[in-house]
Amino acid sequence: MNLKEIKVNTGENLYDLSMSKAVLLVFLRHFGCIFCREALNDLSDQKEILDDRNVEMVFVHMSDNDIAESYFDEFNLSGAKHISDPDCHLYAKFGLVKGNFSQLFGFNTWVRGYEVRKKGIRWTMEKIGDSLQMPGIFLFINGQLKNSFVHKRASDVPDYNAIIDCCV
Repeated sequence: MNLKEIKVNTGENLYDLSMSKAVLLVFLRHFGCIFCREALNDLSDQKEILDDRNVEMVFVHMSDNDIAESYFDEFNLSGAKHISDPDCHLYAKFGLVKGNFSQLFGFNTWVRGYEVRKKGIRWTMEKIGDSLQMPGIFLFINGQLKNSFVHKRASDVPDYNAIIDCCV
């Protein structure tokens, strides 16, 4: 995969970004998903730590840029770099598949959804993107893939620090 061809909203490409900082490429589920909102909340909480470790977050989403930026603003991630992929072509290039019933609606997912709701993170019925699309995270340094986390269930919680600890 040619990272030079993958452009973020600022016009920069992933290859060049990864040459100056580690890039944590975060593929999100649709913005109405409670687990997508939890991921944004968690990454917002860790933004300062990631900045200190010279890690740039780049989000991949399925909405248009204006909608995405309103969500990033809501989670104190204003100015976040991102890529709009409404047809999920980039998701597919990274091997991220559509979820099956148990990955999306299984017992563990319901339990985790309840736990997330108790933390005060709300879900919406608004579906912005493909509700079957699974998320994932990829770490690039100097143009090379160094680590990844591919969700087995929509409700999986990545350890962002463990993902970057390998290399940063």
